[in-house]
Amino acid sequence: MPKTDVVIIGSGLAALVAASRLCMDKNVIIFTKASKENSNSILAQGGIASAISKEDSWCSHLKDTMGAGCNHNIDKMVETLVRNGPTYILELMEQGMKFDTNEFGDLLLGREGAHSYRRILHAGGDATGKALVTFMMEKIKNKVTIVEHHMAVDLILDNNRCIGVTAINQQDENITFFAEHVILATGGCGGVFEYTSNDPTIIGDGYAMAYRAGADLVDMEFVQFHPTLLHVNGTCPGLISEAVRGEGAVLVTESGRRIMENKHSYKDLAPRDIVTRVIFDEMSNGEKIFLDISMIDSFNVRFPTITTLCEKNEIIIEQGKIPIVPGAHFMMGGIKVNEHGESSLRYLYAIGEVACTGVHGANRLASNSLLETIVFANAVADRILSETVDQVKYTSDIANGIHLNGIQLPSEDEIKQMMSKNVGIVRNQAGLQAVVEYLEPYTKLTTKEVGFTQASIVRLNMITTSWLIASSALMRLESRGGHFRSDYPETMSNWQGRLINRKKQDVFVLGGLS
Repeated sequence: MPKTDVVIIGSGLAALVAASRLCMDKNVIIFTKASKENSNSILAQGGIASAISKEDSWCSHLKDTMGAGCNHNIDKMVETLVRNGPTYILELMEQGMKFDTNEFGDLLLGREGAHSYRRILHAGGDATGKALVTFMMEKIKNKVTIVEHHMAVDLILDNNRCIGVTAINQQDENITFFAEHVILATGGCGGVFEYTSNDPTIIGDGYAMAYRAGADLVDMEFVQFHPTLLHVNGTCPGLISEAVRGEGAVLVTESGRRIMENKHSYKDLAPRDIVTRVIFDEMSNGEKIFLDISMIDSFNVRFPTITTLCEKNEIIIEQGKIPIVPGAHFMMGGIKVNEHGESSLRYLYAIGEVACTGVHGANRLASNSLLETIVFANAVADRILSETVDQVKYTSDIANGIHLNGIQLPSEDEIKQMMSKNVGIVRNQAGLQAVVEYLEPYTKLTTKEVGFTQASIVRLNMITTSWLIASSALMRLESRGGHFRSDYPETMSNWQGRLINRKKQDVFVLGGLS
């Protein structure tokens, strides 16, 4: 069975940044369930938030992050993010990463929702994620082994220590990877909802694996729904970046009425949870919502990716209106980690969207996600490079080739419809309770019991992640950020987070009402 120093599960920006640091001293294997290009990072349009201009400051960035997060953020983690972020951005630039500049070579800094200053760096206009992933892939070329089309299934434990992971290849063959360190960088879970900006492969694998292994998860109720996904014939083929509103675009009804007037002081650049609920209310009243881009000069030059997306879907940019709908975008909660990216299981780390560092609170500030991946992937690398690992006997009781008779699971479409209806933008006790009661029996199953194939594991992971979200949402008797309860519409500032762990009676409250 393969044994290496570090196994990284996932191929997005967090995985690549960590690998680029670690591969100089460690043998690193990255493996991913689809191709290495299947990640949310490569789809990221908006950019990276970083207080690098003379007018800006890390204190202002911290204040904006805390404000958008409804002060549910962990202060020291936010400070780590905004203070260290500019240093890592400048290091990337020194290494050759190119961000967009004007004719004088000055960085073109954009502004997005809930930011006090223009502090968003872009690359390729609206292709920042792709540019960063391409740059990092080149850095690790011939230095890191990348194994594609291998889906991680279960973490291997020895006395509360993670020593490896089992995976399934495209032929549904079981393969075991042992490692001194295992890093989860599997992304979020947008795929458990009908409308999402996420890559189709992103359905919560990391959360489900961590839960089955007994790792702590926290704040799973906080799902961010992006206000503006392209909406064509009942589908969402892609995202319309918030940077478009940062350049002056406004949300309107079919008749042209601006819907964010008198809703928030920032109007169309209000925090995402607020904008999303306004759109949800308008659509619930039968309105169709559009993004009016008529005031943006040379839209196709400033936003080439979005222009191509619209043209591909027969939306005529010159007409000045893009049809939109909100969709699942980002998970603020996840595997609970400390400032070094360490989970509650020894030598298991989590970075990127699968982790809950506490920097996003109840609602992520726009363009802080790529910054988080860079800052905390470096923190994980620092910890691993400084760690002396205890010796362990690498063995597993998971036999190859086990294929039990699979238990019938709900279909992917059934899960998505249930989640969108009951655990989406607006929630209530009846809907949440129905989802929890329906899904809970399935969360007690093992991967062997459902058949140990990629198809069955995908559905089990979707079920587990959905149950984690619904259970957490049912327990939080307030509205805050991305979590809105129509039966508890007011915020209660003394309500704390909750921790979820399969080995600790499934769900319990950490803190609770004071």
